[in-house]
Amino acid sequence: MKENRTLVEKNTKARGVKVDLSRFYELLDERNHLIQEIDVLKAKRNELSKKFPQVSGDEKETLQAEVNQIKESLKELEPKLDEAQIEFKKIWLEIPNLTSEDSPLGATDEDNVEIYRSVKEVKFAFEPKDHTELLNDDYLDFERGAKVSGAKFYFMKNEIALLEQALIQFTLDKVVNKFGFQFFSTPDLALNEVILGTGFNPRGAEKQIYNVEGEESSLIGTAEIVLGGYHKDETIDKAYLPLKYLGLSHCFRTEAGAYGRTSKGLYRVHQFSKLEMFIYSSPEEADKMLELLKEIEMEVFGELEIPFRVIKICSGDLGGPAYKKYDLEAWMTMKRDDKHPSGDWGEVTSCSNCTDYQARRLNIKYSDGQKKEFVYTLNGTAISLARAVIAFVENHQDADGNINIPKSLQPYFFNREKIVLNTK
Repeated sequence: MKENRTLVEKNTKARGVKVDLSRFYELLDERNHLIQEIDVLKAKRNELSKKFPQVSGDEKETLQAEVNQIKESLKELEPKLDEAQIEFKKIWLEIPNLTSEDSPLGATDEDNVEIYRSVKEVKFAFEPKDHTELLNDDYLDFERGAKVSGAKFYFMKNEIALLEQALIQFTLDKVVNKFGFQFFSTPDLALNEVILGTGFNPRGAEKQIYNVEGEESSLIGTAEIVLGGYHKDETIDKAYLPLKYLGLSHCFRTEAGAYGRTSKGLYRVHQFSKLEMFIYSSPEEADKMLELLKEIEMEVFGELEIPFRVIKICSGDLGGPAYKKYDLEAWMTMKRDDKHPSGDWGEVTSCSNCTDYQARRLNIKYSDGQKKEFVYTLNGTAISLARAVIAFVENHQDADGNINIPKSLQPYFFNREKIVLNTK
């Protein structure tokens, strides 16, 4: 760890992360020194204890005095080690993953790089509406959602609720039957130690996690958390890698600080459903697995005939666990403003290679029969339903304000070609 100090310092600077690395390395030395001292004392105590049956009288009293002295020393040193370990781990959890050389350098999302676009431009032959204008409370009811559960909760109803289920089944069919992922219906709660292990913060002012009062658990913000914790403290036979999992979960996010045009309607809500892909991989296959996740996401939105572009994420916008990351953004009418009068791109999915960052924290290894190493973990959103619904209805609306269903989705939507909306 110390031999990589220059690399770690350079990486945290590129990520724009403020971490007290000087204190971290001080604690590393202190911790290692205390562990060594304690191990020596325990070995000495064990050695002396073995002599007790062989001695008597004054020699036994002298031996007992030495053992007592060692116990006193351990009583002093072990709490110091516990304190050092706690502070060390706190800083360790704040240190981001290393960054791929292929990731652009930059501080904010403005430094991300577009690498693919499915269409040259998005044009309508009429003035398009956004999803909040298209969907009245017969389909999307925020008012009653707030009455029942609070602001930014909602009821999805009738054809739009059925559309959500069709999108789930369409994506599920593709990811499981074509790409061979194992399907999971996951818990909505995770222990905080698992949440921390996957790189999310369940506590603090900037948390996006809902805590459960009186419990050491929280509502998950993504199935990545529970699928990442699935093999915690396990060793996986390398012959089984890669393990490709698909989890359907509810996702809960506080969306603290969210405001403006990006918080309108379904774009930032406190609860939504999502199909999340998660892969346990050997290091040598991880790059290929990331490209697979990106390919699946592109295929889903391509076959749904939703205009999209792919973004390679820069160092300052990666987030702690990610080594390399892609975002897929769909065209959204709801993103229009003075600068973007017809609309703009909005994130709908992402995929990341987290290397062994999560596995080290969750103690997940693989074995080839000779040695054990930490696995690499990758994650990717197959479909996030709230934002997928935005992109779907806004891009498939017609001049009459109804929603066309592309042929790819019709078998999952009662073979219907259109949703004729009740405009009241």
